[in-house]
Amino acid sequence: MQKTQVTTSEPDEHGHWGAFGGRYVPETLVAPLDELTSEFMRARADANFLRELNLLLRDYGGRPTPLFYAQRLTAHADGAQIYLKREDLLHTGAHKINNAVGQALLARRMGKHRVIAETGAGQHGVATATVCALFGLGCVIYMGAEDVRRQALNVFRMRLLGAEVVTVNAGTRTLKDAINEALRDWVTNVRDTYYLLGSALGPHPYPLMVREFQSVIGREAREQILSATGKLPRAVIACVGGGSNAIGIFHPFIGDQEVRLIGVEAGGRGDSLGEHAARFHSGVASGGGRVGVLQGTMSYVLQDANGQIATTHSISAGLDYSAIGPEHAFLHDAGRAEYTCASDTEALEGFELCANLEGIIPALETAHAFLPAIRIAHDLGRDDSIIVNLSGRGDKDVQLVADLHSE
Repeated sequence: MQKTQVTTSEPDEHGHWGAFGGRYVPETLVAPLDELTSEFMRARADANFLRELNLLLRDYGGRPTPLFYAQRLTAHADGAQIYLKREDLLHTGAHKINNAVGQALLARRMGKHRVIAETGAGQHGVATATVCALFGLGCVIYMGAEDVRRQALNVFRMRLLGAEVVTVNAGTRTLKDAINEALRDWVTNVRDTYYLLGSALGPHPYPLMVREFQSVIGREAREQILSATGKLPRAVIACVGGGSNAIGIFHPFIGDQEVRLIGVEAGGRGDSLGEHAARFHSGVASGGGRVGVLQGTMSYVLQDANGQIATTHSISAGLDYSAIGPEHAFLHDAGRAEYTCASDTEALEGFELCANLEGIIPALETAHAFLPAIRIAHDLGRDDSIIVNLSGRGDKDVQLVADLHSE
């Protein structure tokens, strides 16, 4: 497969990137998804909508975020210059606010007064609760019981912001199960309810819509690195769960063939199915993910020999998901993006390394990207640069890491 064959990445009118994406939903959701698609397409071409979105991202969200030269991480890597795209400095502490603001504006535009969402690490839930408070919208957040346990701070934040947090005890009690419950709610309450999905997955138009709202990350980063170094980076690296922060920073670089796009999945605690969340990792005993349908979209999905959705594990709630966004699946098969993984242990090492060397405590999700980035930087020249998307801050993870240290 030749990377040079992919210079752009756009879905067809039915939301397919090649074989991936589309819309696999109950009949009751076809009309609401058609309505949402039409409204989104009109909004993205509406100068007034875009003006309000950009003003809110600037004055409320805190954009643009800086591109920070990580001098001590660079010295540690002994190679290319490492830059961090500081999405952790946004209001609510992660990139999730970009998409939440955009979709909340859509909900208001469509006359929906009740918003539902799913969350894993809690950052999307906090962002959703935040924009619902801003716009005076009712808010219900679905969250798996396991994630409620390990992200108690974010649960309190959501409730403080006025959201109802519904604990999901079904299945693996993680993100996949939270999405299932949110979809059930939407099917029941489509007339007055807007489903504010948090990652670049699910049925069309969500993967495209979330990508569009998150691409501000890559547009800024591209302009900033050219200003700082006079040339494009050799690589752009981001952690990948569903894939919103990664596709957001990747997309504006897709046409730049000299820039490697590298996603880092959760390698978990072992190679066996159920011990990781690495959909593309060919080294696992299960053979990694296989093409299938999960929660409305066609993509790579971790599943057993009988096609049943596999359980997953990651130290980070936000990467603990069985499938990956369809645009990532397309970029992977086209050879334009590369995907590797980092284990729980490597993520913890990256978490502490970033804190110790740069005075920045990253989210555990983001922390998966640091060791792979250091290895890539080490193999490049000192005149080169790479960008790591620092997608969120680690306040929410400090207690979890402290508990692991005390064991």
